[in-house]
Amino acid sequence: MINLSNITTNGKAIYLAYDHGLEHGPVDLEGSSIDPAYILDLAVKGGYNAIVLQKGVVEKYYSDYKDRIPLILKLNGRTRLVKGEPISTQVCSVEEAIKLGAAAVGYTVYLGSENESVMLKEFGQIEEEAHKNNLAVIGWMYPRGKAIKDDGSPELTAYAARVGLELGADIVKIKYCGTKECFEEAVKAAGKTKVVLSGGPKVEDEEFLEVVKNIMAVGAIGIAVGRNVWQRENPLEITKELKEIIFGPRSDPKETTLIRSSP
Repeated sequence: MINLSNITTNGKAIYLAYDHGLEHGPVDLEGSSIDPAYILDLAVKGGYNAIVLQKGVVEKYYSDYKDRIPLILKLNGRTRLVKGEPISTQVCSVEEAIKLGAAAVGYTVYLGSENESVMLKEFGQIEEEAHKNNLAVIGWMYPRGKAIKDDGSPELTAYAARVGLELGADIVKIKYCGTKECFEEAVKAAGKTKVVLSGGPKVEDEEFLEVVKNIMAVGAIGIAVGRNVWQRENPLEITKELKEIIFGPRSDPKETTLIRSSP
């Protein structure tokens, strides 16, 4: 099995996701979050286990941070402009990810899409090459497409987690299915593949923190969070609260200075 110690702390993890610029466009990058350097500073100051980026941001910004924050490089992507059945194909190779200093690679599969087979094939090839190079593979497993009526149903959430295991992912990133009980079934379905929560759109602090408490209580190793951190006025404040849930209460001097987003 791949050693995950370089992107986890005592088997648990909090990742700062910032692959939204390609997938969503600037609409989600409010205030200071439009600047990748601001996000990288936040990842370092918040003591995140890794940051999730697309290759262009890595090429232009990551060199100043590579010794301070591990990198999860997203290998596929799509824009929100194309309609029809979803597909997200490879835009970066494993070889390039290694050259750019990645500690792990990520790839999205839209389960249930008519284009599912294309993504499954690419994921398999990526997994094989990455593991040959002792690189961890994280699967974004998202049910999506016209065949999917409820992408957050307990059944599909557990199915998505299981697909991560069956494809050889070291970590599977899935959405919340609404209750602690159904997420527990998803964690069971993932077997020895580790599970992290996809942070999703911004919600109220209390709601998000309660979700994180629930997923940690049933065996998830942590979260990959973006908008629920960097769309807030005090992103390091909620970072500290999240880390206390995931890792337990601890003192971290890096968390004492709060960053404030511009209006």
